[in-house]
Amino acid sequence: MKALLEDIGRNVIAGMESVGKIVLLLGESIYHLRRRPKPVHVFRQMSHLGVDSLPIVLLTILFTGMVMTLQSANEFIKYGAQSSVGGVVAIAMGRELAPVLTGVVLAGRVGAAITAEIGSMKVTEQIDALRVMAVNPVAYLVVPRLVACVIMTPVLVIFADVIGTIGGYLVATLHSGIGSVTYLHSIKVFAVVNDITGGLVKAMAFGMIIAIVGCYKGLTTAPGAEGVGRATTASVVTSIILIFISNYFLSMILFR
Repeated sequence: MKALLEDIGRNVIAGMESVGKIVLLLGESIYHLRRRPKPVHVFRQMSHLGVDSLPIVLLTILFTGMVMTLQSANEFIKYGAQSSVGGVVAIAMGRELAPVLTGVVLAGRVGAAITAEIGSMKVTEQIDALRVMAVNPVAYLVVPRLVACVIMTPVLVIFADVIGTIGGYLVATLHSGIGSVTYLHSIKVFAVVNDITGGLVKAMAFGMIIAIVGCYKGLTTAPGAEGVGRATTASVVTSIILIFISNYFLSMILFR
């Protein structure tokens, strides 16, 4: 029992230490933003991390909207509330489903890619070579990825909001027999601008989490191919956990 408690204590302390170092890395990255990263580096990361992620994000959110409507429309019809289906789907997409699922997808794809790329550079001593050439690794590697993720995650969420609502529309009209005018009118009645803007604020926070955790895990990768694999796995798991935790507190603040 004593050994178990000691092991738990060590893990808690290590986790708190990692969070502290991630916060310090974020602060250092914000400090280096004053120098403004080269646009070509940011645009390259925006294309790689954002545009290339668009198909899988749209596919995920499309079927999420369809399944949500499939499960809920019949219940709404049973109680005579079919005029609320479109609004409920739009609000759920804007506030929660689109930003959270987009964040989870990007954590798996983008976070892993960032960690593997920077981790490989760490293992092959390319980051040490940058320091020898008087190039700050945080300014050169972390800042462009952080800016790209913070910009592109809300953009992806906008597309996700639209495609998720369209998926709900298709199921509601073609499967559940709800009129298209009824579906669209309920969105106009129930959904407000804050439902969308709040989700975009969440998306910016999630993008920041994904980028900074991915970069931190890459910069602290243990030597060898096994170290890169472990760092990549830890990056994805940590990012997803932090996304769900921060989602709760952001929801409390934005949708009180």
